[in-house]
Amino acid sequence: MAPIVPPFTAETASQKVKVAQDLWNTRDPSKVALAYTPDTIWRNRDTFLKGRDQVIDFLTKKWEKENGYRLRKDLFAFTDNKIAVQFFYEWYTDKADGTRQWYRTYGLEDWTYNSDGLMRKRQMSANDVAILDADRWFKDGVDVNSVTIGPEHL
Repeated sequence: MAPIVPPFTAETASQKVKVAQDLWNTRDPSKVALAYTPDTIWRNRDTFLKGRDQVIDFLTKKWEKENGYRLRKDLFAFTDNKIAVQFFYEWYTDKADGTRQWYRTYGLEDWTYNSDGLMRKRQMSANDVAILDADRWFKDGVDVNSVTIGPEHL
C-alpha cells in the first residue's frame, strides 16, 4: 500500500486514522514510532516529547502500565495536512488486593503531517474514567470499529 500523504480528502483522512488505530493496537513502540518524523514533537497530556527515541521510551512505559490496551480512533476533522481525531481506549491495572480496575480513556488529538505522510506534531488531551468490567466496550474478540458509541460519550 502506498503511503497516505497530504493533502487529505475525507477518504484518505479516514484511512490515515484507521491505519494509526491499527498501528497503536499492536502496542509495539518501535513500530509505532516509525509513523512519526525523526524530530517529531508531542504533547501527551502533561508530557512533552521530541524525537522518536523519546516516543519509544514513552510508549514502552505507557503500555507497561496500561494492560489490556484496546483503542479506537475516529476522524473528527481534517484540512490539507492536519487531522483531528476523537479516541477511546480501555485498559486495566491490577490492584494490590488482587482485583483488576478497568478504565476508559476519552480524548482528542490533533496531528500535523509533513508532505511525506509522517506525523511531525501530535497534541493529545484525555481523561481516564474508572469503569466496571461489565461496562467495557472493547472486550476480547470485539472489533473496536463495530462498537456503537452513544451520543452521551461523544
